[in-house]
Amino acid sequence: MATNRTFTMLKPDAVENGHIGAILEKINAAGFRIVALKKTQMTKADAEAFYAIHNERPFFGELVAFMTRGPIIAAILEKENAIDDFRTLIGATNPTDAAEGTIRKLYATSMGENAIHGSDSDENAEIEGNFHFSGRDKF
Repeated sequence: MATNRTFTMLKPDAVENGHIGAILEKINAAGFRIVALKKTQMTKADAEAFYAIHNERPFFGELVAFMTRGPIIAAILEKENAIDDFRTLIGATNPTDAAEGTIRKLYATSMGENAIHGSDSDENAEIEGNFHFSGRDKF
């Protein structure tokens, strides 16, 4: 069952490069309502748990190091068809393959430092949102 909500995370590279405002403006302009938003920093244990699905992949250690090197912006977004529309807005994981005007085309520097995360399913949006938010901000 579609929830019309999704989870996103502006990654350390986007925060370091000063793109928070511009990315949030693109999200807002695309019709998403920000339901919850916070700036936080993932610990090593947080990043390992969040990306546990990739723990056997050769890039896992590098991913954990990247995601813990600085603050992130976590957000729960709401819009009809949220998952698909947001995935379209952020673009392909590799910014060279991302469509013009997408967040990754505009703000990502590489496949590894691709500026933003977007949930790929309703189930993962709920899991990821609840990972970063609790109480009344919970997914």
